[in-house]
Amino acid sequence: MSQPADSSRAVVYALGANLAIAITKYAAAAITGSGSMFAEALHSTADCGNQLLLLLGLKRSRREATLDYPLGFGKETYFWSFMVAIMLFGVGGMFSIHEGWQKLSHPEGIAYPALALGVLGFGLGAESFSLWGALREVNKSRGGGSLWSWFRISRNSELVVIVGEDVAALAGLAVAFVAVLATWLTGDPIFDALGSIAIGALLVVVAGAIAIEVKAMLSGQGVEPSVRAIMLGWLEDQAAIEKVLELLTLHMGADVMVAVKAKMRPQGSLDGLVDEINAIETAFKGRFPQTRWIFFEPDVR
Repeated sequence: MSQPADSSRAVVYALGANLAIAITKYAAAAITGSGSMFAEALHSTADCGNQLLLLLGLKRSRREATLDYPLGFGKETYFWSFMVAIMLFGVGGMFSIHEGWQKLSHPEGIAYPALALGVLGFGLGAESFSLWGALREVNKSRGGGSLWSWFRISRNSELVVIVGEDVAALAGLAVAFVAVLATWLTGDPIFDALGSIAIGALLVVVAGAIAIEVKAMLSGQGVEPSVRAIMLGWLEDQAAIEKVLELLTLHMGADVMVAVKAKMRPQGSLDGLVDEINAIETAFKGRFPQTRWIFFEPDVR
């Protein structure tokens, strides 16, 4: 558990970028009649809605625990992230495919293609800024691994969604740019229609990847394997612990619950044993600050 990432900051970066991009895309789509541009405008609109849902999830996850929810509401972030994946699939992906299919059935040329390319260029710059902001937060916990390996093992659903969206957005903008340029150079609107379909297919694939990762978090993942190994090593290094019998972890959003069963070395008295366990729990939370709850059970087997 390295320095925690600030998910809220990454979401705000993405929301600002996508709002600006969506406005320019809709204006350009209305002027040019480009199906790829309209697909990209829908994509950016879906992304804005997604980021608002993520902010809602972050706010709700920080509510205080209650008797009905004794471990708090941290896992709400996973629910809202899963909703984002559904929106990305439905609003962004399927609608873009539908728009492209309509353009294939009723081909239309693109008016002012230079304007469309300029807007897409602006979008590439804005999305690059959004991805830069997200990667700044990702790098706080990624270590030396690849971005793909981080995506597969991360327990931060908001950053998984934002990075997935930004990568899809950059790829979609590149596809739209090529489609509009090809339509301009050849005069054949089929390239624009195919671009819209390709963008939709891309969004469907990314939405599926995000949904798979967030579903795993919803189902009850523990900490990353590398973090668990560090936790186990730390516990085994404690002088009062003879053997760690069980170590269970569970991510509750940004917080982690830890349960330890260990064979303890003799402490001379029950009070001495309790004091040693309390000291280990305090030190453990200091070493792994995402740990909000720790339950320690001494045992002999």
